[in-house]
Amino acid sequence: MKKNLFLLGLLVCSMATMAQTEKADKPESWYFKLGGSYFNQTASTEFPEVGGQAPNRDVYEGRLTNNKLVSRESITGSFGQGFRSGITAGYRFSTRLGVEVAANYYISNSKTMAQTTNRLYAYNQATNVDTYLSFTAEGQIKAFDIAPAVVMFLGEAHGFEPYTKVGVIVPIHGTLDIKTDRELTSYSGNNVVATNNIYSKDVVKPNPTLGFMASLGTSYKLGKHISAFAELEYRNFTVHGKTKETTEYTVNGQDALATRNTSQRYTVYHDRLDVNSNNPLFNPNTATTTDTTDTTRPNDKMDELSSYVGISGLGLTVGLKYSL
Repeated sequence: MKKNLFLLGLLVCSMATMAQTEKADKPESWYFKLGGSYFNQTASTEFPEVGGQAPNRDVYEGRLTNNKLVSRESITGSFGQGFRSGITAGYRFSTRLGVEVAANYYISNSKTMAQTTNRLYAYNQATNVDTYLSFTAEGQIKAFDIAPAVVMFLGEAHGFEPYTKVGVIVPIHGTLDIKTDRELTSYSGNNVVATNNIYSKDVVKPNPTLGFMASLGTSYKLGKHISAFAELEYRNFTVHGKTKETTEYTVNGQDALATRNTSQRYTVYHDRLDVNSNNPLFNPNTATTTDTTDTTRPNDKMDELSSYVGISGLGLTVGLKYSL
């Protein structure tokens, strides 16, 4: 009798142990994550031209014929540095394999793309007035993206569960906003005749593109369904312009957007320009026999070469995970 009771107890213990093992090995199925990230840029390249201005930081000194370029610095960087927030839905097929789809909003740090100080801009011989230009152009990217990824879970120990994932980045909507401040100061002799402060905002929309991402992370259980997580993520992709529109243009604080014609407000980017393009470098003035700037197409959009900007970066994401 005692022997039978012992065997029965051993069987019950074995079944309980097997049940606990099966429960521990059971996939979590659906889970959701909410997190915030900060990225640093990983690659710097030369920025594209901004309104015909090269990506340089120039300093001029002197006036009229004595106006000289005293320093020039090439401006490089990328828009890979900035903040990101996102929500993720994931599904575990097994204890080791799962998939995720994240929806993210990213806003980069502002970057100086071109800058000139004390530059001779124009000289009127009739009035003996010369005008100097100082300007700074700052760019910033704002974008929504979807990032599907495959996740490999590496096993849980002491509440920690490390994992890796690889995937792609699919931008859904985004813009590069370029804000330019110009100061035009006119002199007659040593006297200031006028000072005009001009502000403009250009919005560049990109062509469709794809990016790559890879992460190494871990979660830590805080409760039955709640975990904290942290991820180190690398992402790599570039975007190139499709169109550009001047959405704001003010002179001394007053709206002057209506004074800009179509070619000054709208730009279409191309991989190639030729004599059929609405661009002063390639389109001759049809009223003359010389190749001078075309003034006959102000109501056509300007054609410019498409340029690329990088958004590659290495970032840290922290947040909370809820498992069903």
